[in-house]
Amino acid sequence: MIKHPNYSCEPWAIREDGLDPDTLAQSESIFALANGHIGMRGTLDEGEPAGLPGTYLNGLHEQRPLPYAENAYGNPEAGETVVNVTDAKLIRLHVDDELFDLRYGEVLAHERVLDFRDGVLRRRVHWRSPAGAEVKITSTRLVSFTQRGAAAILYEVEPVGTGARLVVQSELVANEDGQPAAPGADPRAAADLDAPLVAEEAYHHDLRVALAHHVARSGHRLCATMDHEIDGPEGMQTTVEADQDMGRVIIAANVPEGGRLRVLKFVAYAWSASRSLPSVRAQARGSLAEARHTGWDGLCADQRAYLDAFWEAADVETDGDPDLQQAVRFSLFHVLQAGARAERRAIPAKGLTGSGYDGHAFWDTESFVLPVLTYTWPDAAGDALRWRHATLDLARARATQLGLGGAAFPWRTIAGKECSGYWPAGSAAVHIGADIAGAVLRYQHAVDDPAFAREIGMPLLVETARLWIALGHYDRKARFRLAGVTGPDEYSALSDDNTYTNLMARRNLIGAADAVEAHPQHAEAMGAGGDEVATWRRAAEAMHVPYDGILGVHMQAEGFTHHDVWNFADTPPDHYPLLLYYPYFDLYRKQVIKQADLVLALYACGDRFTDEDKVRAFAYYEPLTVRDSSLSACTQAIVAAETGHLDLAYDYLGEAAFMDLHDLEHNTRDGLHIASLAGSWLALVAGFGGFRDHDGRLMFAPRLPPGMRRLAFRIGVARGRVLVEVDGDGASYTLQRGEQLEVEHFGDALTLRPGEPVRRGVPDPPRRERPRQPPGREPLRRSPSAPEGVAAAPAQ
Repeated sequence: MIKHPNYSCEPWAIREDGLDPDTLAQSESIFALANGHIGMRGTLDEGEPAGLPGTYLNGLHEQRPLPYAENAYGNPEAGETVVNVTDAKLIRLHVDDELFDLRYGEVLAHERVLDFRDGVLRRRVHWRSPAGAEVKITSTRLVSFTQRGAAAILYEVEPVGTGARLVVQSELVANEDGQPAAPGADPRAAADLDAPLVAEEAYHHDLRVALAHHVARSGHRLCATMDHEIDGPEGMQTTVEADQDMGRVIIAANVPEGGRLRVLKFVAYAWSASRSLPSVRAQARGSLAEARHTGWDGLCADQRAYLDAFWEAADVETDGDPDLQQAVRFSLFHVLQAGARAERRAIPAKGLTGSGYDGHAFWDTESFVLPVLTYTWPDAAGDALRWRHATLDLARARATQLGLGGAAFPWRTIAGKECSGYWPAGSAAVHIGADIAGAVLRYQHAVDDPAFAREIGMPLLVETARLWIALGHYDRKARFRLAGVTGPDEYSALSDDNTYTNLMARRNLIGAADAVEAHPQHAEAMGAGGDEVATWRRAAEAMHVPYDGILGVHMQAEGFTHHDVWNFADTPPDHYPLLLYYPYFDLYRKQVIKQADLVLALYACGDRFTDEDKVRAFAYYEPLTVRDSSLSACTQAIVAAETGHLDLAYDYLGEAAFMDLHDLEHNTRDGLHIASLAGSWLALVAGFGGFRDHDGRLMFAPRLPPGMRRLAFRIGVARGRVLVEVDGDGASYTLQRGEQLEVEHFGDALTLRPGEPVRRGVPDPPRRERPRQPPGREPLRRSPSAPEGVAAAPAQ
């Protein structure tokens, strides 16, 4: 297994001892700090060396033309790319006559620690300059969860052995270099933007500096500002300067032996797509004033309190695998950072940790990230769905452009417009509408919010339901069918009746009908009523689900099992992911699966399949699934666990959980795989915890894999929060919040009350032969009882 050479295993932190230039960009993603509004990659304070510098504001982007060899009606005309905004992390240091740079002199010690409970990045350096002067540097970086627009850095320098002349330069830098082209022109990396920020204002007063810019084509306006508190020896001298792309506060001091220079830097950002410069400036200054008023100790205390509340609701405990314990907490911390303060903006596939995928959001959010947030930090889930609602007019306009009714939500986007220039894998992947509807229904079952259900949920459900009626048709057997769609498996485009899409659309139609009947007055304002509701229910009842009666398995899509099987035996191991080496035309015609599709339906729509259906289908689709997507392993882990393959599920869990910590796909440099990180929670909770929520029924069927002695997790809904603890002897359910909660354990109803834990035994799993995977695509072996696997399976 690929593993970073300098990361240690700790239950509540990631610690890097030393600095490896070859993995610098990966570490910048791992050590990124964010709150859903601001994202700061974990670059070094001094800015160099760097792998991929980046500071991001959620939603702020540049527009760029989408080139086509042959244009066609309905193609999106412009794309959106996240902008690397003004960098406020930079603090440069001069020691006597030398600029502090880790590439010169001697690094006697270097350590960075990302603390999941304190929510800060700490750094310690002991450096000897080429001239022999020694200093110890400590810095602590924070992006506030409680103050959305604020960040802060505490930077301290101590001479070692003798005094030193120190100069600290605290900077704001716009249009910094640092978006190198992706190796091999990988389409998953970001487009290159050359100096996208246009200067509007540079201001300085005392130790405060502000820079305002707008983005060249999108016109978005931003203001970055900083202020300082300095503590050091007498005789310090400060200089402040600012021009269009640079602001700098310079502190010069002669620091004696035993002395210290302490610089506390407060940072605030504001941006808007429509507000004036005075308005954006005022917001940034207000955020800065609030951060200064709170002070460093107050910001740190608030950060700890916020995370204490999160971990009380969200922590997952595992015994027997220390690396996994660290990985799942790392995953949950970054999922929180991606969505905590997104506040009606998208949750991008990379969060705010890098520029991969141009900063776009996909269906990943609703299908993988929001399940985690719904049951652990529901306010963030609700805000993500409110963002979808805010883009509803754009989705309606897109549907109209495509000649359809209802709303056609974009496959990839930042602000709500379709940004995928390849329509077979983009616009045809209409399941995004049902994924959004599914997330709405999940949230409404879990959270008691009637206003949300009326004002946000119902419009989303109604407009997505209308799309299915516009897309579908009845065949001669009176079956409702959805032709020419692309399901989750992007190696099978433009298929008829993708099973996952059809079943999710069915749920969408029923949910919309129920919503209209529950809120008739609000529905009337949308023109939704009895005849349309009847149309939805009829289509849902008649929805076609393809099945191969000869093989005895559900088809991924109509006719899929009749296709030729991909020639896996003659596919070189270095030709994965296949999308980088083979034309889609070849992939689309074969039985080869990029990521779990029918298998995802077995989990997401599990109440529509029998246990025997799931066993046969999982065995059939495993040898066809190459996992060229990071979204696949967690889903396969869940269904492997449900069908009794606990050791295989454990292997897949490892792949999801260590996707970025071990850089399994070799592109963590571009940002973390937030959905895969969320998938580690899903694999543990839905896989080994056996958790399902079908229409608000909380069901558990827990079983532990070999190597795991105990698993504990929390599920929170409006009616209460339950702590589930599983060990080798059984499972216990404890109501931590609420007066009473009904759950099921392997189909048996349990009533939970405060102070009355309920314990039940766990039946042994059925014994089945471990299914095989395509040659060379076996998951990395993690379970001690599993056969040796091949170290393969990089994912997208």
